[in-house]
Amino acid sequence: MTQFPVGGTSGASRRPIQIGDRAARVLASELARHSGPKTGLVIGATAGSAALAAAIDALLPDDRLTVVGSGPDAAAALREHVERQGRWVAERTRVIDSVDAADPADVVIHAEALTGSAEDAREVLAGLAKLVTTGGVLAVVVPATRLPSGAADEVERQAALYGVGSDLVLRNVPPVRIHRLRHTPADHATAESLLPALRPSSVPLTRGMNIDSNGVAAAGIALGLAALAKAARPKSKLWLVPALAAAPVAAFFRDPQRDVPEDPRAVVAASDGKVLGVERMHDKRFGDIEFLRIAVFLSVLDVHVNRAPVAGKVIDYFVEDGGYAAAMKPEAEHNVAAYTLLETAHGPVAVVQRTGLIARRIVQRAPIGSLLAKGERFGLIRFGSRTDVYLPAERATPVVAPGDRVVGGQTVIATWH
Repeated sequence: MTQFPVGGTSGASRRPIQIGDRAARVLASELARHSGPKTGLVIGATAGSAALAAAIDALLPDDRLTVVGSGPDAAAALREHVERQGRWVAERTRVIDSVDAADPADVVIHAEALTGSAEDAREVLAGLAKLVTTGGVLAVVVPATRLPSGAADEVERQAALYGVGSDLVLRNVPPVRIHRLRHTPADHATAESLLPALRPSSVPLTRGMNIDSNGVAAAGIALGLAALAKAARPKSKLWLVPALAAAPVAAFFRDPQRDVPEDPRAVVAASDGKVLGVERMHDKRFGDIEFLRIAVFLSVLDVHVNRAPVAGKVIDYFVEDGGYAAAMKPEAEHNVAAYTLLETAHGPVAVVQRTGLIARRIVQRAPIGSLLAKGERFGLIRFGSRTDVYLPAERATPVVAPGDRVVGGQTVIATWH
């Protein structure tokens, strides 16, 4: 009977790292975003654990979930727990005694944090990789703070090779980092059945509004400077400057929820802003085909989170050097820009994030090999900027014109035909 060293190394006396509700939802996010039918495998679960609860919550009618306990005596308790969830869950969830009885699954979740040595982590990951279907995803947890072991380093190394997503969950005690690994290529068509991924570091303010983690960090820096200024010069009002700036700086990084159109023919805006141009053109970076390019200018007051205009697979990403001209001017064509190329059912699609006069930092969070759902957040540009969407000209018809206002992830800018 095969048993992976779950959670740590043999002989390790270190207390297991707890995975709370927030981290568990991130761990099961790849299962939750797949509209199915799909198969899931949870390894190292315990009855009533947050990881198991999150996996069960992600189930849809045509899905199937297999659960392996954290030890040889866990199966009985798990079966009893699953039965208590009701007939609907019990019919879709199977508890097995060991991984030997497990079939490969679309999403494999290692429900306990990997600690210990690099050799142990390598052994666990090698065994888990064999249980993932072609194009499937393996989700694993490591401590966010480095322990005196190499497990986290080994997972980070494999994430550099196979990673398609990584999230830091600070609101877990202790904080953890969750990696999603894909050891075999996924079909770009799978992206059509995905929902936008959960972004845990985007802090919810209200039901419909979040603040991106960059905004939380920027506001924290401003408040820290205010505290230092107050401590250094208690009688001065200088501390009010960074203190009052914290709120508007955070507001710049606001990240609202968006209702993405369900029409499969719809192409949505990659950002908020005003349409600068709609033109057919060739671009040597993407080969000889003709593209329809829709350029959108983002003022400093617009939402700067960028979203995928279509569902697809990231097959290339590169940055080209340049200047920092005002983003609404023709000279911005030669600004610093990040190019994300997607493989889609309609041909190659590119999203270009361009810097502007004030914008000097592009954030892109979708590594090569990752799948993006339509409307999914994949990055942002700090302060005023521009985004360009390139679509195969013979396959797309624009439905916006220069001067139109668009909303990222929501406004339809073109349709496939």
